[in-house]
Amino acid sequence: MAHVEVQVTEIVGEAAVQSPRRPSWLTSLERILGLAVEIPAAILVVAEIVILFAGVVARYVVHRPLIWSDELASILFLWLAMLGSAVAFRRTEHMRMTAIVASARPPLRAWLDLVATCAALAFLALIVWPSSDYAYEESFITTPALQISNMWRAAALPTGICLMALFGLLRLRTADYRMVLTAAISVAVVVGLFWLAQPYLRPLGNLNLVIFFVGVAGFCVFAGVPIAFGFGLAIFGYLALTTRTPVMVLVGRMDEGMSHLILLSVPLFVFLGLLIEMTGMARAMVAFLASLLGHVRGGLHYVLVGAMYLVSGISGAKAADMAAVAPVLFPEMKQRGAKPGDLVALLAATGAQTETIPPSLVLITIGSVTGVSIAALFTGGLLPGVVLAVTLCMLVWWRYRHEDMSHVRRATASEIGKTFVVALPALALPFVIRYAVVEGIATATEVSTIGIVYGALVGLIVYRRFDWRRLFPMLVETAALSGAILLIIGTATGMAWGLTQSGFSRSLASAMTGLPGGPATFIAVSILAFTILGSVLEGIPAIVLFGPLLFPIARAVGVHEVHYAMIIILAMGIGLFAPPFGVGYYAACAIGKVDPAEGIRPIWGYLLALLVGLIIVAVFPWISIGFL
Repeated sequence: MAHVEVQVTEIVGEAAVQSPRRPSWLTSLERILGLAVEIPAAILVVAEIVILFAGVVARYVVHRPLIWSDELASILFLWLAMLGSAVAFRRTEHMRMTAIVASARPPLRAWLDLVATCAALAFLALIVWPSSDYAYEESFITTPALQISNMWRAAALPTGICLMALFGLLRLRTADYRMVLTAAISVAVVVGLFWLAQPYLRPLGNLNLVIFFVGVAGFCVFAGVPIAFGFGLAIFGYLALTTRTPVMVLVGRMDEGMSHLILLSVPLFVFLGLLIEMTGMARAMVAFLASLLGHVRGGLHYVLVGAMYLVSGISGAKAADMAAVAPVLFPEMKQRGAKPGDLVALLAATGAQTETIPPSLVLITIGSVTGVSIAALFTGGLLPGVVLAVTLCMLVWWRYRHEDMSHVRRATASEIGKTFVVALPALALPFVIRYAVVEGIATATEVSTIGIVYGALVGLIVYRRFDWRRLFPMLVETAALSGAILLIIGTATGMAWGLTQSGFSRSLASAMTGLPGGPATFIAVSILAFTILGSVLEGIPAIVLFGPLLFPIARAVGVHEVHYAMIIILAMGIGLFAPPFGVGYYAACAIGKVDPAEGIRPIWGYLLALLVGLIIVAVFPWISIGFL
């Protein structure tokens, strides 16, 4: 869902006109400031791993729980989220939908990219003062365990906002000043018009929900504004212009959305995914599967499906999954005659197939915003992924049933045995994670630290592959991706709160519960809705926005929460990896280094296979809840 499998694009476009002279002192300032943010962000990732793992050891081994560990982890987590957001802003890695912007001519695309930056700066400028007020108000609260002012935690919000604004201003220096000026004026004019329209907006009532949450948010998303900032502008405008709610409440809701301790597993599982790729664990698993199936028709395609299933049980992030598997398999598959377009299409399809496999970030997000048991979601997510894998493999068999395999040598039993022995420590990792959660050794948040410690030890002792030089970039990348995800969750939480306070949730509940056909119709409408939402918003923001509204309705109409979670996650996954809007598809193309146009035709067959699997999961609830 956030899960989070995204296309990383530059906010200031490739085609932006560069200034002939760059002030060297500004360039140096940006570099120094960047390091001043990246180093603490990397340290915070390490600190969270140490604190949570120490909590597991103290509670389960020493039997003396650390009563302050969760509180300290929560304080540092908000700082990690905001500093990570600043790092992502500097590196232009905030999630955005570029399908429409990318089709524009270079000059227009460059201008739209600058508009996106100016729109993000506008939101930051609007929210910086309320965030400072919020931090001041929090200074009157004392934390229960550490007995320190809560301002130490809340100060992360204005600090991160100011850093993002500073990085945005420094970035604008690289573009032609006339384009920057016209982009800034355009954004200022739109904001000014909305401000002048305030007397006419308030009497409109719930029609403002359409104007801001559909009109403003939709326009920002399709115009290429990073999703978090588009959501932020929509909810800020709605609260400031149509209600009497203090804007500081929005900051509080953002804080609430970003501070769920369960979400701390997001950066930790992202780091774990990078770790298994660096230590060679992913390569060992793929090599074992290839020795088993490499000699059969379409064998390496089956290996790709199986490897994505196994790796998804470790990393939790689809981008990390694809990056770990594709470079290992694609060269050999191309040598055997597979077309690059078909490879990237299957890679994208497996990304959608494995969305329910624990520890998926979307599963963790659902648990945090709806209250559904994380352990139940982890258990329920295993079989739906198998069902979709079977439907994909049936299509692979049909497409490659006449493949010439006369030139491929079958691995001997001893070779299979050797690759199995080498891969065994890596294959054991998903089971170690699963066992730790089920047996109560660690919570869903803490279990990622067990995986990290296990992965580091295996990399150092067994595979003897641990590149210390890559450690700092991996930590920074973890902070950046996590910050981008968490900022979306924060602003989407604000939007969800606005929808609830307006009474929209009650109207939606009455409409959905009144649908003819009962649970079947409700599930069908949900599949259609979340497939569309998945292609436009991606999984995590869609879950944060609509999960708290729809899960109670699912309970009311008699649909089990875990079953419903599997259905909407798979529907969103299909939307996320479906062209032309699904950004997951373009991420797969970028990882596979394939032109997106080459995969458009073959992916539709795989999407149809996924849809068949989704229908099977929806019709037979036992697949999701049979082992609960």
